[in-house]
Amino acid sequence: MAAYEEEERAPVKIGDLNRYSRRVYTVVKVVSKTEPREVSSRIDRSTHRVAEALVGDETGSIYLTLWDDAIDQVEVGQTLSIRNAYVNLFRGSMRLALGRFGSFEVLEESPIEDVNLDNNLSSKRFEYWRSSDRGGDSFRDRRGRRGRRRY
Repeated sequence: MAAYEEEERAPVKIGDLNRYSRRVYTVVKVVSKTEPREVSSRIDRSTHRVAEALVGDETGSIYLTLWDDAIDQVEVGQTLSIRNAYVNLFRGSMRLALGRFGSFEVLEESPIEDVNLDNNLSSKRFEYWRSSDRGGDSFRDRRGRRGRRRY
């Protein structure tokens, strides 16, 4: 018996995702795919290919980030079962990412008739907060003077 077994659960609808969603299991249909572009890794300077596929279901759509070999495995019109994905922000918009532990498989039968493109979660913009905007290491005392916490 494996140390960790994922319990069977119902797929999450795309419209129910938020920017903090983790361990996402969903079934989506591929609507479109961008041309791959080459990027270099900041860590080891190796070159990778990256592309985005617009995927969705009847509740909404979102961009799925595809890396290297996964780009060639995904085609427009396919239905994918995605496991252990997560949502991240790229340039202020939501993206569905597989990461190191995520996976997908192509389904033969498609339970999805139409994809709701009007509710594109990737078109919604989010702002990043800098720690200085939220107070970070500084605070204001009773007189309103800014100071630093001392530990």
